[in-house]
This record gives sequence, C-alpha cells and structure tokens, in this order.
Amino acid sequence: MECPRRRRVDRRDGRGVAPGAAGEVSAAPADPRPAAGCASLRAGDTLTRSVAVGGVRRTYRIHVPTTYTGRQPMPLVIAFHGRAERAATFERYTGLSTLPALLVYPEGLPGTDNRTAWEGAPYASPRADDIAFTRAILRTLRTGTCIDRSRSYAVGRSNGGGLVAMLACQMPREFTAFATISAAIYSRTVQGCGHAPPVSLVDFHGTADGVIHYGGGVRFRAHYLSTPAWLRTWTARARCLDTALTIPMNSVVDRVSWPYCAPTGHAIVHYRIRGGTHRWPGPMGSSALGSVGGTVSATQLIWQFFVTHPLLGSS
Repeated sequence: MECPRRRRVDRRDGRGVAPGAAGEVSAAPADPRPAAGCASLRAGDTLTRSVAVGGVRRTYRIHVPTTYTGRQPMPLVIAFHGRAERAATFERYTGLSTLPALLVYPEGLPGTDNRTAWEGAPYASPRADDIAFTRAILRTLRTGTCIDRSRSYAVGRSNGGGLVAMLACQMPREFTAFATISAAIYSRTVQGCGHAPPVSLVDFHGTADGVIHYGGGVRFRAHYLSTPAWLRTWTARARCLDTALTIPMNSVVDRVSWPYCAPTGHAIVHYRIRGGTHRWPGPMGSSALGSVGGTVSATQLIWQFFVTHPLLGSS
C-alpha cells in the first residue's frame, strides 16, 4: 500500500525542505510504525529486482536514499539509460542516485544488433514491451514501497529519452513530470500522440550532437525529429504561444521556456547547449559519458524542475 501523501511543497527556493535537513523532502508527522508494505526496503540499499512482462523476465536496479524511513512517502524517479548502456553505468555517470528520491534504473533488452535498447527505436528488440515493463514497475513499487504517487518522474537519455517520449504520450497521468536528454525521438515513437494531454517536460540537447542531430535527421533508415519539432509537440499540447523566452545561463547554455501557456500549471523548458555533444551535461569530467564543459548540471536542473511541478491539486 502507499504511505500518506505529502501535503505541501515549499516554493520559496524551489525545493522540498524538511526541518533540519536542507534540500530534503518534507512530510506531515507520520505514525512511527512503518506502514504495511513500506518497510520492504532499507535506507542506503542498492538492489536488483525482476518482473515478468509478456513472458520475458525484465530486471531493474533500485537505489534507496539514506533518508528513506518506510514511514514517510518518497518521490520516485525512473531513469532510462541510452542505447548500448547498462543501468549501473547510467546510474554512475549521471549522479541521479544523489537525489532525495527512490531511484529506479530499468535494464533494456538486447536489440536487433545485440545492444541494449528501448521500444520505439528501429533497432529495438521485437520482444520489448517497455510500456508494460514501466507499468509493472510502477504497480510493484506502489504496492510494496513507501512512495508518493503525486511525485513520480521519468528521465531518459538518447534512446531512453525516446522511451520517455512514449511514456509522455501513452502514460501522461502516471508521472508528474518528464525529462529528456539528447533524446532520440523517432517519428514512430510519438505516433498516436496527437490527442495526448499536456505534460510538464524539461529537455536538454547540444547543438553539436553528432549522434542525434539538433536539427533532426535519419538513423537506421528511420527519421527522427529535430529538437524544435519535438518541443513544439508539447508546447502545442499546453497551448503555449510560439514566443519563447530565452535566458543565457552562461556562455554556452541557454534556458528556453514558454511562459505564456494555458493556465494548466504545466511547463515546457529546454536547455540548449551551444556546441554541446551527445553527453550528459554535468561536472563529471571530460569522459565520453561525462559533461559538456561541466558548465551546468542536468541532474540538479532536472530535480529543480521536478520538485517545482507537483501533480496538480496535490500540494
């Protein structure tokens, strides 16, 4: 069963705060006894679990924050790695497990070239039903873990960003907000998305990305959307005006937002990294999986976006 929902988000600095623990989430005083099913995880644990989906055994990693008590509801972040990556590698170079949330890292199936991949891409395994896999993870965690349904988020990089796009189309009400980084949005990924409701989305993409070009292109004989076209998909859903507000964050990063949207409470934000390549933005060094100059931290900006966009009516 789920634990009681958190009542309030402190918006003064864009973070949830708890007495005596700056930067952590807060909750109303709770019964000191763990709720039924909420004590199945221990603070600080990292473990692997599996679930059967369509006759295929799927695995995922869980990182439990040190602040997890089993009594107070925690935010949930499901993070999808890129093509040819592993969940453990993705966890390590993103630093997402430093966030005050329960982090889940699903493992992709080997695709047609025997490299891990997600549904929606032209090289994905025909056996992959990653929408059903995500539903199974949510169902398991929401019945056996102390998480807050009003603070469930999805993050994806590259091919994993493409899957997050599918989730935003097909499971928009299961997540509070979405984040995509260097996302590979193949045209068929967002088929049937025309009547999807608005969502809150934060996106990062480098203008010099040589794998998934900022201006769109073709890979594996399949067309993928340009970053502006992908963003228009969601600004249109939220009925935003075409006029965007661009604010330079530093010499290479622009924050682009659409402040003039319908009064739904949703927001679309894009970080354009001029000269940025197909890497996770952040101060993780200069490795192929590291930062673009280390000038911004995608992990921290994503979290800032997430905690300032609770599910409507939940705060």
